Amino acid sequence: MNKTIRRASVFALLLVFALLVRATWVQFYDGQALADDNDNRRNAIETYSSPLGNIIVAGESITGSAQTKGSDLRYKRTYKDGELYAAVTGYASQAYAPTQLEGIYTDLLNGSDSRLKSVMDTVTNQRAEPGNVVTTIDPDVQKAAYEALGDKQGAAVAIDPATGKILAVVSTPSYDPSSLTDANTAGSAWKKLTTDSDKPLTNRALRQPVAPGSTFKLVVAAAALEDGLYSSVDEKTDSPDPYRLPGTVTDLENENKSAPCENASIRTALQYSCNNVFAKMAFNLGQDKLRAMAEKFGFNDESQDVPVRAYTSVYPSDMNDSSTALTGIGQFDVTATPLQMAMVSAAISNGGKLVSPHMVSQITDNGGDALENYDDAASTTEVLSSETAEQLQSAMQTVVKDGTGTNAQIAGATVGGKTGTAQRGENNSKSPYAWFTSYGKADGKEVAVAVLVEQSNAERSEVSGNGLAAPVAKAMMEAALKN
Repeated sequence: MNKTIRRASVFALLLVFALLVRATWVQFYDGQALADDNDNRRNAIETYSSPLGNIIVAGESITGSAQTKGSDLRYKRTYKDGELYAAVTGYASQAYAPTQLEGIYTDLLNGSDSRLKSVMDTVTNQRAEPGNVVTTIDPDVQKAAYEALGDKQGAAVAIDPATGKILAVVSTPSYDPSSLTDANTAGSAWKKLTTDSDKPLTNRALRQPVAPGSTFKLVVAAAALEDGLYSSVDEKTDSPDPYRLPGTVTDLENENKSAPCENASIRTALQYSCNNVFAKMAFNLGQDKLRAMAEKFGFNDESQDVPVRAYTSVYPSDMNDSSTALTGIGQFDVTATPLQMAMVSAAISNGGKLVSPHMVSQITDNGGDALENYDDAASTTEVLSSETAEQLQSAMQTVVKDGTGTNAQIAGATVGGKTGTAQRGENNSKSPYAWFTSYGKADGKEVAVAVLVEQSNAERSEVSGNGLAAPVAKAMMEAALKN
């Protein structure tokens, strides 16, 4: 064999060897990544080759599957009352990545979760029958919140304080997840939803923290009582009216100029929502003590999973004295989600103990046997002493009975609450946020609620927590407490 042929043969062998190495690399190293790639159509074909498992509310499926025509994707997801439950379910789409519970439990719902496989499934390498997601949502409370919010832009959350079960998660305006399920028609719906200035795809209940306004005064009051700055909600405070923000020439005034806010007790200051009292209280406590109390309630928690990951509610750090004072009225850089403010009321209602909130009770296999039970896994944290909780409950009841929250009164029930109106936009240029957080108790039942109204048709002068948010909270509490 001459030298030229020998060299060509060696080169050809090297090419074959390189090809074998590459093929082996792709098959055994990159294979799983390629199989899991969202752009791999085989995954979509397999996922939608048979009906999906379902999301359950009060024993009934709020999702389903329907056969398609003329597509290699044989089934598509369907939704019952899609707009009502969109903030809970999210969507499962043939064209876009799933969200919310649909996204978190994709493997369970399409049958690829290893816990679903039988011995025969493993031997034959077949996909198992899909499992189901059982939620904690109460359909009556969910519907009450959705209908009461109506065409307002806002959100609402309800929690059972004793168990941590989330009874309602509503965000408005909503959308119909069914419009995104079919790959052939999802594109136009997606464009419409993503360009809508009202942002219907945003889950405002869990994922849009904004200034909580005066509802945050509950956290400040809790810190003052736990710290011993004041021994009782009825003890007079040292609070000039107006209060000059420390280090500035700016006087902080109250919305109601005739309210008895000078040196008011915590009860009176909550009743009339006195800014001067809580701004000075925040300054006297200092940012470190306030932050510590806020974090007990759940602020600054970057991994708040319910199981959907909620965005972090924030109590800031490294502030000057005037900024610390402003946090006392829920302004400056304090932000909160409706979920977070419902957690505040839930802990107060539950004697100072916060049970971890969750909206999935259990996940099951196709036969209904539980694979995981989240009710049993709920943890409890002591946020406040029972004495402090009782005092705050009493003060919140005064707010609803004779204060700024009278629109939340429910005959035959004990209701406590706190209103909030938070500045919005540069120099308060936009319509304020209207808040209400509360708890209700009747006949052995209890519920904690938070409602945020971002935008409504009300005139700016009529925007208030009592006028816009409290009626929504009342409807939710009535639904939760009914016999």
